[in-house]
Amino acid sequence: MTSLNHTGVSHTVFYLLGIPGLEDHYWWISIPFFISYVIALLGNSLLIFIIVTKRSLHEPMYLFLCMLAGTDLVLSMCTVPQALAIFWFRAGEISLDRCTTQVFFLTSTCICESGILLVMAFDRYIAICYPLRYTTILTHTLIGKIGAVIFLRSYCTIFPVIFLLKRLTFCGTNILPTTMCEHIALAKYSCDDIRINTWYGMFVLISTMILDVVLIFISYVLILHAVFRIPSQDARHKALNTCGSHVCVIILFYGPGIFSSLTHRFGRHISPHIHVLLANVCVLVPPMMNPIIYGIKTKQIQTQVTHVLFPKKICLWKWEPD
Repeated sequence: MTSLNHTGVSHTVFYLLGIPGLEDHYWWISIPFFISYVIALLGNSLLIFIIVTKRSLHEPMYLFLCMLAGTDLVLSMCTVPQALAIFWFRAGEISLDRCTTQVFFLTSTCICESGILLVMAFDRYIAICYPLRYTTILTHTLIGKIGAVIFLRSYCTIFPVIFLLKRLTFCGTNILPTTMCEHIALAKYSCDDIRINTWYGMFVLISTMILDVVLIFISYVLILHAVFRIPSQDARHKALNTCGSHVCVIILFYGPGIFSSLTHRFGRHISPHIHVLLANVCVLVPPMMNPIIYGIKTKQIQTQVTHVLFPKKICLWKWEPD
């Protein structure tokens, strides 16, 4: 596996090493990756199927949850199969076009998920602060428009990245010590000036995900302010409980990403394989855990999953004589 290093040569093929320093343990590492992938595929597919087919779940909260599950499916499918191919078959070869495509879908999907978490916070704010007007404010038409805006925002902001990467000349090494292609991680192997890439990447981060975090924080400040004004303790507990699942999902999505960014910024003495593992946690854990969290903490989802998976047992239980 050699890399060209001649002036004027721009690589069109790269080699993803996977997790540097842990090559001897790839089979063991692949087990949690594979299990996480299967759970993410089955869990999110089941969630989408139940919400789409059950009219009782055609409410704003569940429609946004359906969008989240669809985004998690895309996030898993555009990253984990490549990692498993590296672990099982050492199939790390990837063309520049495929690498750029993965950058596009990986980054845009993360921005899309961030936007969905923001509108889910808005959904909880409306449900708690304006419960009587909840369904009249969040109509199916408005939800459709919100979904379209989230989709357009994520793809339009990342679309220029394709051209920013395509303009670069990759005359250095073509061996990437990672399991997936990322914008700046790929650009830094270029021999050209990548300041435009860096500044645009920072602009996208601030104008999407950081802005989303700030707005989510403001939403929950308003929610808590409204909840603690409720006189009944049971009502307060019930209102807070409806936010529990969403808060857990927010922590799972933003937490690993923030921790990974901090280690890149301040953890100069941390081994490279730790950085790669943290980056993979960001795309492995949320898609796997989101359907589990909502399945455990949402009674309506629990009931519908039970109906789908164990229909005969439910029927027998219902008709069992006294």
